[in-house]
Amino acid sequence: MLNASYWLTNVRLEQGYVVEEGQVVGTNTMSCHLRIEGSTITEIVGAELKIESNLPKYDCKELLMLPSFEEAHIHLDKTYFDGPWKAVEHASSIFERIEQEKVLLPKLLPLAKQQAESILTLIQGFGATHVRSHCNIEPVSGLHRLEATKQALDRFSGKISSEIVAFPQHGLLRSDSVQLVKQSLTEGATHVGGVDPFTVDGDIEKSLQIMVELAVLNNAGIDIHLHDGKEAGKKTLLRLADLTEEAGLHGKVTVSHAFWFAGAQLQEAEEMASRMATLGMSIASTVPIGKTMMPLPMLFEKGVNVKLATDSLTDHWSPFGNGDQLEKVGRFAELYGCVDELSLSQSLGFITGGITPLDQKGQQVWPKVGDTASFILLHASCSAEAVARRSQRQAVWYEGRLVSGSL
Repeated sequence: MLNASYWLTNVRLEQGYVVEEGQVVGTNTMSCHLRIEGSTITEIVGAELKIESNLPKYDCKELLMLPSFEEAHIHLDKTYFDGPWKAVEHASSIFERIEQEKVLLPKLLPLAKQQAESILTLIQGFGATHVRSHCNIEPVSGLHRLEATKQALDRFSGKISSEIVAFPQHGLLRSDSVQLVKQSLTEGATHVGGVDPFTVDGDIEKSLQIMVELAVLNNAGIDIHLHDGKEAGKKTLLRLADLTEEAGLHGKVTVSHAFWFAGAQLQEAEEMASRMATLGMSIASTVPIGKTMMPLPMLFEKGVNVKLATDSLTDHWSPFGNGDQLEKVGRFAELYGCVDELSLSQSLGFITGGITPLDQKGQQVWPKVGDTASFILLHASCSAEAVARRSQRQAVWYEGRLVSGSL
């Protein structure tokens, strides 16, 4: 724990790009001192200046400062993490997996709070200071998983900001979970969830209408799992866009996965992306490889708010996922050919809520005096190196507090 007011000395900050023959070939940085007052950065000066102050001073030894990360989609409430290793059992369909889950969930519940806390500790160490957790809300779990998730997040009060999606994993309509989701929104959930209105619920219109109605009545957002492709995926996205516009939910709707884009024709995909962008809709993606590889750069270029995420962190759906957002954006860079200084540097925005130290033109835009003091100190010379090399994190701050690591 640091004092309420203090100086961080010898912090490396990015200042601009090095351009040769019209191409970005490097990043200029300088050593600075930053004064933190409460949760805010209140002064930034060059390290060549001597600080005339009685406030405590903490030497950052030229570590690079970057914006802290946002975990846009994770399941804190059902996991094998912090327990014995177990690979995924075969399931021929989502319905078979749901039946398996109905048996498994009660067995996992007693450890849900402890495991959620372990995951929060893990992702915080990697640099996350905001998390959106999807939480099972269905007849098998009732609101017990919501309670465990809330208790875990309460333990991290003042260390991480959070959102909770009421996620009817077994189908909003199919498992008759509407009232449970409605109740969860009065007891701590911030978003209405859903899953494949066509395949799982069997009624795109009714499923989406209820989600939107619940969101509007409870002043909540929407974050829907959408794995459906082809015509079902297209119809779901089009109708969700229309309802988002009609209900005035601009900027409050996220589509997680959105695998329809992976198999869509380019022109159709671009038209859908443009429509989503006009409504401020987001896509949360795990950066899938293989048949479900997503056109994430195109979505971003069209103005869709693209966020990268962990999703499962070793559970009965997937044995993969390590909770490291820097690893995730590094995979994005590898998959989409971000190998030059500019594209590597700018890709950082996919895990920081859009914040990068330099903008596309190389203007220094973060940190500024008045910004919230949520950041990471890490062992890298610049953002591009941090993304490409998944650089070691030394310490993490949230709103002026050192919440992970040490100097």
